[in-house]
Parts: sequence; C-alpha cells; structure tokens
Amino acid sequence: MSLRLFKAAAAALALTALAPSLASAQSFDRPVRIVVPFAPGGTSDILARLIAPKLSEAVGQPVVVENKPGAAGNIGADAVAKARPDGHTLLLMDIGSLAVAPSLFPDLSYNVENDLAPVGMVMFGPYVMAVNPSVPAKTIPELVAYAKANPGKLAVANSGVGALNHITAVALARHLGIEWKNVPYKGGAAASRAVVSDESNVIINGATATLPFVTNKQLVGIAVTGDERLASLPDVQTFKEAKLPLSDAGTWQGLLATGKTPPEVVARLNAELNKILALPEIKEKVAEQGGSVRPGTPEAVKTWLTTNIKNWGDIVRAADIKTN
Repeated sequence: MSLRLFKAAAAALALTALAPSLASAQSFDRPVRIVVPFAPGGTSDILARLIAPKLSEAVGQPVVVENKPGAAGNIGADAVAKARPDGHTLLLMDIGSLAVAPSLFPDLSYNVENDLAPVGMVMFGPYVMAVNPSVPAKTIPELVAYAKANPGKLAVANSGVGALNHITAVALARHLGIEWKNVPYKGGAAASRAVVSDESNVIINGATATLPFVTNKQLVGIAVTGDERLASLPDVQTFKEAKLPLSDAGTWQGLLATGKTPPEVVARLNAELNKILALPEIKEKVAEQGGSVRPGTPEAVKTWLTTNIKNWGDIVRAADIKTN
C-alpha cells in the first residue's frame, strides 16, 4: 500500500471511530431543561414556553421550563453555568442582564463569557415606557415636568436590581435631570402588574410582557425603544423621536448552554432553534407581542455580549450604579 493510500485509510478509520462519539454528543438521552431566571409571565418565560414544545419534537425528549428567579437573573444563570456541559440544561433570558452583570456584581459567581456557551439569539423586543393612568402625563415632556415638580415621588418598577431595565431607568433619570425611585420586583411580569395596580407608577419593560396592559388601557404608553413605532401603538413616539438616549435598549432574548458544551451539540441546538424561529406561527406570536425573531449564529451572540459588556459597563461606571 502506498503512503498516500495508507494515510487516506487511516483518516477514514479515524472518522469512523469519531462518528459514534459525535452522534452521541449530538443526541439527547434525557429531558432537557430550559432555565428561565425570572418569575413566570415575563418575556423570557413566554418565549421559553413557546419554544419548548417545538424543541421537544426536534430532540425527541421532554423539554421542561424551570423558573429560577432572583438576583437580576444571576441565580438561574449560575445554575446553568455549573450544570453538566452536555446541552441538556439551557438558559433563556434577556442577555442584556448578562451584559451588565460583570460591572454590577464584582463577586459574580460565574464568568459570563467563559461559563456560558451562546446557542443563538431568539428575539428582540423594544422596551415600552408606560405609566399608570393616575400619573398626569401622556408624553415625555409631561412626565419630565411632573417628575421635576415632584422629585422622588414617582416609583419606577423594574425586573430586579441590576436588570437592564433598571440600568436604563437610572441612566434616563440622569440624562433628564429628574429623581425617581427604582423599585425591584421578581421579574418583568411582576413589575408590570405593580404599575397596573398603582403600587408603582412607571415601567420601562419589554413589549412582550408590557404591551397587553397598554393595549387594554390599563397602562398609558409614553415611548418605545427600537427603530420605529410599534404597529399596535402608532401614536406612541420612539426614544429617538423624543431625543432620549439608549434607543437600542430593549429585551434581547438569547438561548445559552453551559460553557464547554461540545461545539457539535451547540451547533445542533442552534440549527433546531433557527428552524423553530422560522416557523410562521412562532414569528406571528412574537410579532403579536411587539417583538421580532432574531435567528443567527452562536458567534453573533458571543460578539453581542462582548460588545455590550463593555458598553453597558461604561454606563454603569459613569452613573456610579450600585446594587446595594
């Protein structure tokens, strides 16, 4: 046998030996968990329960959604970061919270970029800024005027200390020269309900969880982030139109696995996720909630995280935002 033929045969044997391990790594032999690090009813929870049945069909195993709220998403994220790296434990959350975590929590128990493996972006949903109808403001100038006339009176609900909507509210107050109280709740759904009940007064939160309250006139929409007005709120201006900063803030929902999950498992999950996001009924349901699906690659999510860890970190440091 020639040297060339010998090398070719050896390569073929190596691939044959490797095939079972690759197949095993890509297979799912027990139930898959999607950890949502917020309380039920918020954007991440809604998306996870929308995706779970489709992912279950794709991998041939039950896919269960487990809510592990607390610490601005860090309790659930830490649980996934410390799970077995085999693709059976996933994290679905607003990855903006992951982007601000390193600058807000110096004693963070996991490393965002090393201990979590991006699978893919799921959706982008703009923030809706809304108020309880009892607040005498229907526009940004009216809200600013009221806040300046009543410093510290308005309470802004957020989905947890250190969550991106908390940071956004702090940065906006600093930009506008107003004072308002930031009140943390266990997730965006709880924050929205608190403003509906007038326990708090203002909400800046993902459209998926907040829009129904606005369209039902339980809240009054003031402004939205994103590039354009929402079709369901044509009279509500964008942050850009109101000359507000952070117009690209919003809920960037992503799916992640445990760090060191084999690349072929991540690739399989990414392929299945993108197929699910391409389904017309999924697109329609996400759009109904004011969001848009964002299929893509794990590398794109990794780049997004690296960029936003720096950008949001700069905002946190400039505003001297503390978690205690």
